Amino acid sequence: MEALQGLVPEKSVLIFMGVNIIMAWGFWIMIATGQLSLGNSAFMAMGAYTAGVITVKLKLPLPVGFLGAILIGVVTGAIVGWPALRIRGIYLAMATIGVEEVLQIFFKNFEYTGANVGLNGMRGTTVELTYGVVFIFFLFFLRLSNSRLGHAMEAVRSDEVAASAMGLNPTYIKMVAFTIGAVMSSIAGVLYSHFMFFIAPEHFGIMTSIYPVFFVAFGSVQNFWGAAFGAIILTLLPEYIRFMAEWRIVLYGVLIVLVMAVRPQGIISSSVVSRISRFFGGLAPSRQPQPVAAGPGEPGQNSS
Repeated sequence: MEALQGLVPEKSVLIFMGVNIIMAWGFWIMIATGQLSLGNSAFMAMGAYTAGVITVKLKLPLPVGFLGAILIGVVTGAIVGWPALRIRGIYLAMATIGVEEVLQIFFKNFEYTGANVGLNGMRGTTVELTYGVVFIFFLFFLRLSNSRLGHAMEAVRSDEVAASAMGLNPTYIKMVAFTIGAVMSSIAGVLYSHFMFFIAPEHFGIMTSIYPVFFVAFGSVQNFWGAAFGAIILTLLPEYIRFMAEWRIVLYGVLIVLVMAVRPQGIISSSVVSRISRFFGGLAPSRQPQPVAAGPGEPGQNSS
């Protein structure tokens, strides 16, 4: 019995794992449209501080804090996302890092939220609440995977020019994806802050944005299952290898190098998801490309 208890993660680990899954999904939905954002910790900070002000300063219940975080996520995601759409690749990554640094400096000097001292008094995050939120996002991504928007996002990531030629609006699709990712990071910030009881600007540094990159690279960039898998494994692994806890970043780096060498598509690639889907009778939908309708008289078109 004691051995089994040693295998069960602690409450704090379970909550951090749930937060990491949400952060991984927030990064994944951006990279799913070809947007490399390394500033998601800024959106996480905005959600954490907004909800903290609502629950601690204004004495309002936590659900109101969630609503405030969602609103601030939409607004900041749109403000940052719109100009960011004009750049891509490493330049977008550098721009989002700049946003993260600006937000961190702002909170270090904003006295209302405690400045460098930080903000404390938040509480309310439980394991049940965390995984309730994770489950809601899981259902969202499950529906998105087989939706027109999901296939449009896949097309934009694969070839933006070709997607535009097919009549899609890449700017709109990328804006929607960026905003959703910002909202998810903001909600993750609410859960994080209301479990930690105390937050400070240094909690939302660049490494908070880098971790989701590790999760997605390890699991797979091809589907949301891989992002969640990477977050779960890379959160739990240091807990079961205690002597490596201080070397977490080194461990992540070694694992990513090994995965990139052996399986560059990630552990849970689309082919793996397809096999799992067939095994469980369609429980896990795949993200395989849809067949293109043939023109009149071409092979593959049904004749009436």
